[in-house]
Amino acid sequence: MIISSNFNLDEPVKAEACLDDEQRVVFMEVIEESLRLSQRTHLFNWLQAGFQYLLAHEVMIFGIKSNETEDYDFEYFTSSRYFDETRFNEAIEREVGLVSQALHAWKKTAQPVLVTNQMQANEFNQYSVINLPQASLKASEMGDFLAHGFGDNHTRISTFVVFGRLSKKISSNHSRILELIMPHLHCALIRVTSNRSNVVQVSKSAKKITGRESEILQWVHMGKTNWEISTILDISPLTVKNHVQNILRKLDVQNRGQAAVKAAKLGLVKIRNN
Repeated sequence: MIISSNFNLDEPVKAEACLDDEQRVVFMEVIEESLRLSQRTHLFNWLQAGFQYLLAHEVMIFGIKSNETEDYDFEYFTSSRYFDETRFNEAIEREVGLVSQALHAWKKTAQPVLVTNQMQANEFNQYSVINLPQASLKASEMGDFLAHGFGDNHTRISTFVVFGRLSKKISSNHSRILELIMPHLHCALIRVTSNRSNVVQVSKSAKKITGRESEILQWVHMGKTNWEISTILDISPLTVKNHVQNILRKLDVQNRGQAAVKAAKLGLVKIRNN
């Protein structure tokens, strides 16, 4: 893997530098519409409307973290039948996942990250390039992708986003557009996730549990195995295993039994009387 960044602090990104007249109009509409986003469905519809004109994609992965936690909680949207939950879990795997690699590069420079094998790393200014083998990008079902984030260790809430399966050949213009949109997307993601009913807010002793993790945690509490849960939820046992590992980490416990007990104490599961 080759990572290179080349930027000039005296050349700030400006909308007029990367948008034509029609794109500027769409950009302003997209930003105005972002102010009205409050639900997950709103976010998905927003991404499929004018946003596609500016940054056409089929896969969007986003992660959110607070300054009290070390890891991002990731989710994804996709309009592609090729990118599924298995590919998603592979992409966000710590250290080795493609999203994790892009996140690591972004943390170093706080600039947009282009992940591709089609570019020379020194062609571009104001962003980083990760060169990966075409086979790896193809296997991920994301192809060339673009990533950026907002926030740092001192920010109360930080976000990180990835756009994959791009409709157009990845270029410097992608990074400039994303850099313009990122502050507005950051605010929208915070509003959407804070209003979601399928994210359970717990005490400081447990990190945020996502909707899918909460669902799996309920079955774990009822004594179901990974195989049984995968059958019930119609997902792969590997996906269940990854979710269970995330649950153990977030609850800071060592095994499923401890997770079940702690989840009950924190009110994360429904206690059923037989």
